[in-house]
Amino acid sequence: MTDFATHTTASAPDAARPLLEGAKKAYGFVPNLLGTMAEAPALLEGYMTLAGIFDKTDLSETERQIILMTNNRLNGCVYCMAAHTTISQMAGVDSSVIEALRANTPIADAKLEALRQFAIVINETRGWPTEAAVADFIAAGYTRQNVLEVVLGTSLKVMSNYTNHIAETEVDGAFSANAWSADQATAA
Repeated sequence: MTDFATHTTASAPDAARPLLEGAKKAYGFVPNLLGTMAEAPALLEGYMTLAGIFDKTDLSETERQIILMTNNRLNGCVYCMAAHTTISQMAGVDSSVIEALRANTPIADAKLEALRQFAIVINETRGWPTEAAVADFIAAGYTRQNVLEVVLGTSLKVMSNYTNHIAETEVDGAFSANAWSADQATAA
């Protein structure tokens, strides 16, 4: 595999430096994902912008994390599963929801489980859900807007998961306590 640098604010291309400086200010460190994305400043900007936009959806923090972690698991992204487990814990997402997402087991709350299942459908069908899948999602209490917000969250994860696959991004120490591997997702 091609060796990709994990840039710092000092080594990053000029266009990426302000973005990494902003991340360092917000998180107290530059996450390795962002340092890796800095190689392509447009990707870094796109990812950070889209993440901010995804936070503006009608979905709760728990619902957004369900979409993100479901995609992380389906895409086998070790880095993002560890990172989003930590982010979910810090945001107060119920631990039973986090564990269900990590293990690929049903979420006890029926509406949240419907969201998890729909996120699976969007990922696995590459955006070709059946009419019945969309109808079931809406019947569970979601809206047409939410259907498209699942697409938005899935798109965000394509950017980060694929970057991590290509670059083999090292999990940051801040996330290492929540290390994950695909063999932890036991259910089908």
